Amino acid sequence: MRWALVKVVLAVTTMVVLVFAVPLGLVVQEQAHDRAMSHAERQSAALGPVLAITTDRTQLERAVASTQAGADGRITVHVPAGRGSSAVEIGRQRVSRADLDTATRFGRASTVVVPGGYALLQPIAVSSGSLAVVEVFVPEGDMTRGVTIAWLLLGLVGAFLVLGSVVIADRLGTRVVRPVRLLADAAHELGQGNMGVRVRETGPSELRAAAVAFNSMANQVNQLLTRERELAADLSHRLRTPLTVLRLNAASLGDGPAAEQTREAVAQLEREVDQIIRTVRARRSAYAASAAAASASAGCDAAEVIRERMGFWSALAEDQGRQVRTAGADRPVRVPLARAELVAALDAMLGNVFRHTPEGTAFAVDVHSSEDTVIILVSDAGPGIKDPDAALCRGQGDGGPGSTGLGLDIVRRVAESTGGDVAIGNSVLGGTEVRVRLALRPSISGGRQRRRRPRRWGQGREIRAADGSSRPTDGTAAPGRSPYGS
Repeated sequence: MRWALVKVVLAVTTMVVLVFAVPLGLVVQEQAHDRAMSHAERQSAALGPVLAITTDRTQLERAVASTQAGADGRITVHVPAGRGSSAVEIGRQRVSRADLDTATRFGRASTVVVPGGYALLQPIAVSSGSLAVVEVFVPEGDMTRGVTIAWLLLGLVGAFLVLGSVVIADRLGTRVVRPVRLLADAAHELGQGNMGVRVRETGPSELRAAAVAFNSMANQVNQLLTRERELAADLSHRLRTPLTVLRLNAASLGDGPAAEQTREAVAQLEREVDQIIRTVRARRSAYAASAAAASASAGCDAAEVIRERMGFWSALAEDQGRQVRTAGADRPVRVPLARAELVAALDAMLGNVFRHTPEGTAFAVDVHSSEDTVIILVSDAGPGIKDPDAALCRGQGDGGPGSTGLGLDIVRRVAESTGGDVAIGNSVLGGTEVRVRLALRPSISGGRQRRRRPRRWGQGREIRAADGSSRPTDGTAAPGRSPYGS
């Protein structure tokens, strides 16, 4: 498109230059011719008064020498013989006798082509009553004087105009083509799965309209993928909670073949559900990162999500006699995460509390915020853990039979997507505390986000809540098995 525009402008400008330059050059050439002939006529007219008075050779030679053309030897005077006088020829004759007779017979000026230029023949009446002919030679150089320079200037001006029009057309074509190329590149990236790509609405109105339509389409596609992803996450939420209740109920059946078969069936069902969840997430893994990045640009309110999920889990907590506490969720806390991502991470941590702590165990969810960090703490009064680092390692991968590997792995992925991290430590309730740090300003190193390794939540630290209060995180938990291995 760019080169097509350049070619069109080149052709049009060239035609315009030719249409104006060629006639103008011809006019200049004609003016040079007329200027030379007018000068020759003035030279011949200067001899008219002398010829009207006398035909004496000496007087005529003196008059011819006084003119510029005569001094250069370019004037010839032909005086015919009259009554009592002979013919007089002054100067070099360049025309034929027939040309002289023709000029004398018609009595008007004429131009004759001679070797090296032109000859102007001007009849003039003499005192004897006959007609003398003054011949003025005009060299070829006088006829074309200044014409070559004029043609050269016209050519340079025309070339400059053509070159300038080509440059302007190229810049204009670049301005028009650049948005089209950006739109094509964005469409290619969108086809490769980059859901966060958008096009700047620049350029002509038609291209701006195309960019608006593309961005609207990308937003619609992103929303559709986000809805599918939320449905997949919702499938996990809907299935895990009933399975947790079913597993706890099966554990209370006591001993016996029927109870053992029930527990095995529940475990098998849980494995099958885990496999389904793994399959659904694997099929959407190609779109997850870009969709999450696009959704996270708007972010969500972590406090609102915590209140909503705590309301969801409170029914099961009430059935099991668990005391629940929530702190710091009474005011908005914006985080750079899609709502579905934060819901999945929070449900994973709360599900682990219900799965791996005895009934009646209290737990709490706190949210703390600063200018560049939001920290979510999920703590319980359970048996605690021996080795937090080992628990974090077991949170990676598949997690073995009966585990999807999506427990702490989901939490870790969500935290690291913001530049944060996950740590496990001992809570003030006496059990386990999972700390999720979400960075509001991700650290960028070398143009890429640095992936943090999960680490243990240290003791003796103090964190500040959203309401301005602070509390230490010291605490010693009783040893026991790791409740966060999946």
